[in-house]
Amino acid sequence: MPVETRKLRLGMVGGGQGAFIGAVHRIASRIDDRWELVAGALSSDPARAAASAAELGIAPDRSYADFLTMAKAEAGRPDGIDAVAIVTPNHMHAAPAVAFLQAGISVICDKPLAATAEQAQAIAAAVKTGEAGTTGEAGTTGKAHFVLTHNYTGYPLMRQAREMVARGDLGAIRVVQAEYAQDWLTESVEATGNKQADWRTDPARSGGGGAIGDIGTHAFNLLSFVTGLRAEALAADLHSFGPGRRVDDNAHILLRFAGGARGMLWASQVAPGNENGLRLRIYGDKGGLEWGQENPNVMTWAPFGQPKQILTRGGAGLGGGSGQFTRIPPGHPEGYLEGFATLYNDAADLISGAGAGALLPGIAEGLDGMWFIDACIRSSQKDGGWIAR
Repeated sequence: MPVETRKLRLGMVGGGQGAFIGAVHRIASRIDDRWELVAGALSSDPARAAASAAELGIAPDRSYADFLTMAKAEAGRPDGIDAVAIVTPNHMHAAPAVAFLQAGISVICDKPLAATAEQAQAIAAAVKTGEAGTTGEAGTTGKAHFVLTHNYTGYPLMRQAREMVARGDLGAIRVVQAEYAQDWLTESVEATGNKQADWRTDPARSGGGGAIGDIGTHAFNLLSFVTGLRAEALAADLHSFGPGRRVDDNAHILLRFAGGARGMLWASQVAPGNENGLRLRIYGDKGGLEWGQENPNVMTWAPFGQPKQILTRGGAGLGGGSGQFTRIPPGHPEGYLEGFATLYNDAADLISGAGAGALLPGIAEGLDGMWFIDACIRSSQKDGGWIAR
């Protein structure tokens, strides 16, 4: 059967006026002209939801006061949405994800997967049902897919690095170091009305992990994505430096991987001078790679015993991982928004049947991130004792 070439119809839960990540998802979904935002339950406040929808050009009859109404209505429309983007705080991922998957609608969910293990398992069960196809009031649906937006996996040089590791360029991986450092919580801005800090430092909404859930999961996911290694155990020291802060804002973590590799991960939101310092270093017995998100179009490749090489996104000698996923000529900055856009492009291929979505983070990566958060908390409570799978 021919693959549909029409734009896919996107809905959104959350992301209304004043929200940050919703705008990021909307921009990213449009970059490759694969998606059109047509519906939303953009806020739990009906008036704000309606005003947000009007600003975004969503028709009034497709602006919903709640996600349950939206899931049922969109599943019953002949022009219903192909996928919904869930861009709410962590504690509000599970309920809409389950509702849309059960309605036969694919889900594109912001990370981490959920706030609690119970919520994560509920999503996992709904994903299993969705992937098998469902039968509801509107009849039998096709598969409903689940995508988790770990956007850094969409960066061209991270896909290049993954390809190099898989090809054996680095040899057997021995050491992995990942860090994600920010400084925006150095002061207690959650007490000043900062909306982003307010929910991220509230365990009822963020879950038990602070920095480890917000940014640590990104670093953990990226090192796994690039190396293909699976963490077997970890030991963590979590700390909160913000006065009265109820979740961690700094974490030092040791990692043991299947096959014998060792790793370290540092996640901090109280490191002055760091804005979005996600960095990855990978060392094998044949060579090493180093990359930093704040200069994402450059990666250092060091074959053992040879001069270091500077690899550039889309640059000379790079096809495959870098060239395939780059949009603009080398020397032009490409990064954060385009990383999200690559996931939206891959998701469009997956949902339309044009591709298998092999590089897309999904439920397995989401559950892995939830294990990481839980293991870090349990280890820290045991004075840094090792926690195995």
